Amino acid sequence: MKQKLLLMAAGGTGGHMFPAQALAEAMLRKGWRVKLSTDARGARYTGGYPHMTEITQVPSATFARGGLLAKALVGPKIAAGVASMAMQMRKDRPDVVVGFGGYPSIPALGAATLLGLPRMIHEQNGVLGKVNKLFARRVAGVACGVWPTDLPEGTETAHVGNPVRASVLERAGAAYIPPGDYPMSILVIGGSQGARILSDVVPAAIAGLPDHMRRNLRIAHQARGEDEARVRDFYDAHGIAADVKPFFDDVPTRASEAQLVISRSGASSVADIAVIGRPSILIPFAAAAGDHQTANARGLVDAGAAILIPESALDAAALTEQIHMVLSNPQGATQMANAALSVGIPDATDRLVALVEDLAGNS
Repeated sequence: MKQKLLLMAAGGTGGHMFPAQALAEAMLRKGWRVKLSTDARGARYTGGYPHMTEITQVPSATFARGGLLAKALVGPKIAAGVASMAMQMRKDRPDVVVGFGGYPSIPALGAATLLGLPRMIHEQNGVLGKVNKLFARRVAGVACGVWPTDLPEGTETAHVGNPVRASVLERAGAAYIPPGDYPMSILVIGGSQGARILSDVVPAAIAGLPDHMRRNLRIAHQARGEDEARVRDFYDAHGIAADVKPFFDDVPTRASEAQLVISRSGASSVADIAVIGRPSILIPFAAAAGDHQTANARGLVDAGAAILIPESALDAAALTEQIHMVLSNPQGATQMANAALSVGIPDATDRLVALVEDLAGNS
């Protein structure tokens, strides 16, 4: 019996790439072949993908970057990518094509549309991204990571949640140690790209905590490469134990050991926090399209699992107050951790797998 083939298409950020990784892990276990179509940016996030995943890079482009000449070349580049993918699909026909968003998913979804192949979309955020919005009515359905998601009228939809990687599931519901007068950890993450505003504000906020609390803290702070040295120097100058890096490849472990997570509210970060079950302070990226990071955070905030601070209200003093409130209230912090678990969807990958298999069976 011929192996079924899943072709995934995802853009160049962790928010798109990590849910695709979770689906790849699950489909390979079920005996499917799995291909991933991405670009050079996306390829940087494939280090954790199962080695059996066939990864290809195809031409694509975005109107969001570059000058007039670069923008003029976007159309031809995308057309070349669609043509290239169509040729590949004719030679090796996918049973299902799943797009996870980002401009690099256009070639695969465009070619699948031209060839009439079974196709669907997974949208991680509470607001459809530009590419997913373009294809929403041209696919069998949209699997939503956040509910409700703003969708075009008439779109077939299902709420599946955001798939998390196997390394996150291994830490799902890990026992929470409430804050107290002993060593504690705070994890600071700004999404897969880091976040300058967190590097600007968080160290000063932690330095503003009472001495007895600050002495117990160990900080794991993800900072952009250009900010890494100054963030590390600030912590060192204030006697705060901190591990500062541009990227942590063990975020699930660090989150499970943390008393508090301070984070952007990207879809994958929110899903990881909920599945592991940790109190969080969320600072949505103000420039996110459609303010989708605020929409992403809503479930945790409404459940009492997270504190939301808009960028416009973020300063060191305000953040110090919120950190102190969590770390000085063991019972409240434990309630926040349990509330996070209540909105987590650890079987999101299984739900997405079921949709993929159903689509393959109906084709």
